[in-house]
Amino acid sequence: MSLAQDARVAVRPATMAQRAVRTWPEINDPAAWVVAIILLVMPLIANGFFLIEIFASTLILGTMALSLMFLAGYGGMVSLMQLTIAGFSAYMVAVFGVSGNANISLGWPWWLAVPMALALATAFGTLGGALAVRTEGIYTIMITLAIGAAFYYFTNQNWAIFNGHTGINTVATPHFWGVNWRADIPFYYVVLAVAALCYFAVEYLSRAPFGLALQGVRDNPRRMAALGFNVNAHRIAAYAFASFVAALAGVLQVWNYRQISPGSVSVGACIDVLIIAVVGGITRPIGPFIGALIFVLLRTFALDFLVRVGLDGNRFRLLIGLGFLAIVFWSSDGVIGLWQRWRQSQRPAANRPGGGRGHG
Repeated sequence: MSLAQDARVAVRPATMAQRAVRTWPEINDPAAWVVAIILLVMPLIANGFFLIEIFASTLILGTMALSLMFLAGYGGMVSLMQLTIAGFSAYMVAVFGVSGNANISLGWPWWLAVPMALALATAFGTLGGALAVRTEGIYTIMITLAIGAAFYYFTNQNWAIFNGHTGINTVATPHFWGVNWRADIPFYYVVLAVAALCYFAVEYLSRAPFGLALQGVRDNPRRMAALGFNVNAHRIAAYAFASFVAALAGVLQVWNYRQISPGSVSVGACIDVLIIAVVGGITRPIGPFIGALIFVLLRTFALDFLVRVGLDGNRFRLLIGLGFLAIVFWSSDGVIGLWQRWRQSQRPAANRPGGGRGHG
């Protein structure tokens, strides 16, 4: 009798857990619908500069940081080579596609060059991940940073494939169905669609069996191994997925600027992606996009602000650094953590967790 009761009790939590896994929290969030509508109608209310330099750039950088957030937030692996993977993908688009450097580019059409770039960049990131999963903590950070630094110096010194420090310029962008997809409005919607797909893919995986197992590996790898899970296989698979997301962002990046150079994959730029993810919040997929928006706004307007107040405009990174320190100091979960703390402080005491309870 007790066994039957225990079985019934065990079935109910499992059913509730399955429902929680299949539920999309954004569906019942009015703020998410408001943001989605604003993003969809953005071309009607923003000019070309804000549409591309602010919002499209935010979505591209946010997608790169999203790949890092997936590894760090769900897998406990801080990778500093996500921008390197995006840069590798961008270089492959330029090498296999059409560009102003006809002696380097192979001249493939975009619908062949892009899948090849995505496949090679994903393989590159997966191989780097297979090396990184053999370490933990600070050693993972150092290995992925070393991969990024090595790729930067290799592209800077290699002229046969990457055209050295000059890079590859005038990269061709897609034209089909009579539409120039690099025009401001079409390109914005392409970027928005890719960012949304990556966002929902991360949301789905975080609730799928693979994502739940990955979070278990993050929290207690020894116990997961004892339960029969292949810890390294889950981690490498996470790197493969994150590499594909970063590679997509790299394709969009090279289409945005129509060129790729070693400066785009420098060590400083790799660290910028980490800053974006941490500032926004590394525990939720929306965090990297919030951090990217803050970063892009500071990068775009901080220089003019410093010049107006009589300071050197080249010190705009000082504001980024100070903002990063302030956010990390006050919240371990970035802007999202600050927002959640503020919302909890606005609740009545009876509605807060643990509130409204008497003593004894």
